[in-house]
Amino acid sequence: MRRFAFVPRIAAAAIAVMVAVAFFSLHLKGKPPGLPSNPPELHAKHHTLSLTLHAGIASDGKNSFYFNGQANAPTLRLSPGDQLKITYVNDLPATAKESCAISPCMDMTNLHFHGLTVSPDSPQDDVLDMMAMPGQSLRYTVQIPKDHPPGLYWYHTHPHGESHRQVLDGMSGALVIEGIESYFPALAGLPERILVVRGRSIVNDPQFADLKHRVELSSDVCGAEPEAPEEILTLNGSVRPEIEIASGERQFWRLVNASADRYLDLQLEGQTFEIVAMDGMPIGLHDPNHRTRIVDHVLLPPAGRLEAIVTGPTAVTPRRLISRCVDTGPDGDPNPAMVLADIVSRSGAGPIPKTVESYSKPNLKTLDLTAEEKALPRFVVTLTEDKKGFYINGEKFAPDAVPMVRAKVGTYQHWRIVNATRELHPMHIHQVHFLAYAENNKPIASPLWLDTVNVPYGGSVDIIMDFTDPVIRGMSVFHCHLLNHEDKGMMAKILFE
Repeated sequence: MRRFAFVPRIAAAAIAVMVAVAFFSLHLKGKPPGLPSNPPELHAKHHTLSLTLHAGIASDGKNSFYFNGQANAPTLRLSPGDQLKITYVNDLPATAKESCAISPCMDMTNLHFHGLTVSPDSPQDDVLDMMAMPGQSLRYTVQIPKDHPPGLYWYHTHPHGESHRQVLDGMSGALVIEGIESYFPALAGLPERILVVRGRSIVNDPQFADLKHRVELSSDVCGAEPEAPEEILTLNGSVRPEIEIASGERQFWRLVNASADRYLDLQLEGQTFEIVAMDGMPIGLHDPNHRTRIVDHVLLPPAGRLEAIVTGPTAVTPRRLISRCVDTGPDGDPNPAMVLADIVSRSGAGPIPKTVESYSKPNLKTLDLTAEEKALPRFVVTLTEDKKGFYINGEKFAPDAVPMVRAKVGTYQHWRIVNATRELHPMHIHQVHFLAYAENNKPIASPLWLDTVNVPYGGSVDIIMDFTDPVIRGMSVFHCHLLNHEDKGMMAKILFE
């Protein structure tokens, strides 16, 4: 029987750019050396975080978020019980500059707060009815529940048919719910790094040869379809930056795979990851007797998040943070190995230690899911594709479609996800987390609570959906988080009632 716990500054004559940097510094917890493009961090004050975010065109012609006049996406930091207010302004041109999965491109846009257990109704995490056309604005008011799990989440655009293009361009940012120290007190005082990994298209890029050389892009396709790679990966907007860490120093890394369609198989050469949370869920919330997992590499599908303690290497030889090659299947896109960052010895001041004023004792209770695991699936999700598109249970997503499934709030449900294609698919559901406990009908040795799960090609995954949160009511969606697949139909509605 498996049991789980549920649970200043700058002179007046400074130029405008420097003024903007000074403004950002008021919100930063410390700019990690070696990562010069680290975005500003915004903190809730008096239990509210308010900001205006714009969608616009960057100097390179790509779609971009703009905050305070600068082309970047701030990291948002809130605590359980806080309120997030965003005025989102669509300054994209009426005529799209880029192509998208579904023509014609309309440069519509909105926001999704990935992983947050908040309402799917307007004005919160509504990706179905809240949509801004060029020249229009949206006003989000997202109430973070007082019992919300602490961890790393993220926000990104989610306009069906155009989400892949916008996220590939970098329209995404990190979002942190504070308090993870309550589930693993050893984190208190550790230096912290927020690491956002994004894909960068190198199709028709004049710097292709140089970029390929810089990240040491591997020619090994490890079983995937032998096509030329179309993307490299960046870290906080930089190509192969340096991350400084002293020998033996422990740092808390919070990393999100914000790529639109690329897997990460993360490995820190010569070191291990001591995993504290995955997909925003502290391991200690559900398993207080085993609050971390030690691994030498970890697979993160698109949208997956890793929160882990890393230790500075003692050897003098250079070390690297790499993404290993991932076999995405005979029909999958190439996902070759490459270097994300160089790990270098720190000689001066490092990232500012995370300040923890106080944290509450977590409220844990045991939960026995054995009966639900052994029961027949209450719902089966079958993923298929052909030359015309991508499907869930034989249906393409349509904005006016009725819900494919209804979920009664207050229940746990055994779902089975079947991948009847020849490529990997990462399946994500909005608003809720689930326990992934079996793959290809075999128990997973160390099951985890996730919001995005990798489904092997020609295989299946069994999960227990947590529909018990009374906040989650209304129409929502689940979909493949290879956003090109979602845009082309691999999404369906779910009604929480």
